[in-house]
Formats: sequence, structure tokens, C-alpha cells
Amino acid sequence: MYCNDYEQLLDQLNPTFLFTWKGTRIKDEDNYHSHDFAEMAFVLSGHGRYRIDDICYDVGEGDLILLNAGQKHQALVVNPADPTTEFFVGFSDIRFPNLPENHLPGNANTPVIHTTGELRQKLFKLCTSMTAENDVCQAGRYLMLKSYLVQMLVLLLREQTKPVPIDTGCSFDSVNKKYVVAQLVTYFEEHYAEKISLDQIAENMYLSPFYISRIFKSETGDTPIHHLINIRLERAKELLEQGGSGSIQEVAAAVGYDDVYHFSKLFKKRYGVPPSKIRKK
Repeated sequence: MYCNDYEQLLDQLNPTFLFTWKGTRIKDEDNYHSHDFAEMAFVLSGHGRYRIDDICYDVGEGDLILLNAGQKHQALVVNPADPTTEFFVGFSDIRFPNLPENHLPGNANTPVIHTTGELRQKLFKLCTSMTAENDVCQAGRYLMLKSYLVQMLVLLLREQTKPVPIDTGCSFDSVNKKYVVAQLVTYFEEHYAEKISLDQIAENMYLSPFYISRIFKSETGDTPIHHLINIRLERAKELLEQGGSGSIQEVAAAVGYDDVYHFSKLFKKRYGVPPSKIRKK
């Protein structure tokens, strides 16, 4: 597809938004079925399989599945311990050159696009934005959801102007990995005293918690949560050794723990003595 063809398609792009759905698939879809509208499914995390037109495709985090009108499909669970979390968007009233109505442009050999790098991050961001918009009933909700859908379709069309990279891996290049890890470490060091949610951090970075945990461990040898615990306990030990007048409960709260018993248990496991012993010394 050439750039001028691409521009003409954008001028005519006016889909009807139908629905979104986000969930973790814990069992096979009941029916091998089709619709009279088009769907796109984006795998946010996990691994699964899709049966599409009697061919099975393994899918994983970052995969975009294109499901055309009339195309029979069924989502399957491969490993219950690592189920897919998927985002679906359904729409109609699209027509591309040389394709039937409600058929998406893509690779003729496969309905699965393995996304990487910037494209994957943009799709994560759009899925997150659509989920948030869908969860509240604000004025203009339909238009906002439609605008996000159009952005997804534009990204898909842009991929057709160049060869689609097929990458069975699920990682960015090493520079981006190091950047993500550095951002996490900095955030932990600056906000250890606050309630920290890895899910919220992942959402803000337009990545999945599973992906963040995996690259953090691959780069540091530690999990994000364990790294945060170490920062908190080291800071708590410093506060105790300084001999301030605050109670153990106040020290725990100062490093992000509301439950002083849980804090003391973690502290003793790390240093071999309860925090009260450090205070006495």
C-alpha cells in the first residue's frame, strides 16, 4: 500500500463503535462462532490459542488478533496457570479497497500480528484509555471510544505501509529495558513511603505488570516488589539506628507499612533481629 492510498483510506474511515471487553480467560470459549461485525483482540498478558477458520494460532502478550465479519473463531486456554488477559473492541461500517465490508487489512497468511516496541506501547495505552472511558458514563463517552478505535485502526493501516515485523519474543530492545527498570528504581526510591501499586505503575507506563516484572528481574535479578521491600527496610533500619523518639509503628508508617506486625516480620527476616532490638542498641 502506498502513502497516497493510505491518505485516501483515512479520509473515508468512519467506523461505528459497538463495544469493548477486557478480561482474563479462564476457560475455552463455549462456541466456535462468527459475527456480522469486525473485532480486534489485543493480548495484554499471558499465553493462549485461537482457532480461526479451522487453523490454530498460539498467541501471547502484545499480539493483535484481527477477526473479520463472518470469520469463525474460538479463544482457547493453553495453560490455566498463565491465562491470557485480553482486550476486545467490536465495530462495523468499515470498507477497505478489494476487501468485503467489515474486513480488516492485514497479512493474508495470518490473522495474528506480533507487535513490538512503539506500536505495542501505543496499543497498550489505547486499550487502557478505552477501558477507563468505558467504565464511566460521562458526556461524549461514545465519541471518545470511537476516537480511540479510529487511532487503533490508523496504527493498523500504518503497519500496512511497511513489512510487518514478526517477532516471537516479548521484549523491547535492551536500551528500553534499562530505561524502564531505571524509571521503576527511581520511583521506588522517591515514593517508598507511599502506597505503591505495580498495576498502577504499569498502567501509567502503558505496559503490563507481567512484562514489567519479567524485564525487571531479567535486568536486576530481583522482582520489583522485593526491591521495594529492601529499600523500605534499609530506610527503616537507618531511622531506628538514628534513635529518634518515634515508635516502631511510626517507623513502619514512615516507610510505607500500615501493619506493624507485617513490617516487624519482614524486618526480622532481613536482618535477623526484630526492629525493637535495633532501637535498644
